[in-house]
Amino acid sequence: MIVTVAKIADMDQFLKTFSTKGVAKRREHGCTGARVFLDPDDQSRVWVVFEWKAEDYEGFLADPEIPAIARELGLQGPPVHAISIAEYDS
Repeated sequence: MIVTVAKIADMDQFLKTFSTKGVAKRREHGCTGARVFLDPDDQSRVWVVFEWKAEDYEGFLADPEIPAIARELGLQGPPVHAISIAEYDS
């Protein structure tokens, strides 16, 4: 699982690109799912939880098409990766 936090310019544009070009590119790199959460304290910030192996995610980041897709998403800076500090079964 990979968790990122990003500031976005326009929610509709972000979701449109994330659910089309973004999903195609993520699948190409082994992602099996993604869930987008709106930050309750900042309507221009989203948290995204990806079902992804770390090595596949690294390949995704290295893909030369990613910068153009990121611009189309309307990101206001590079996403920040949340660090997992613990994992529990329930």
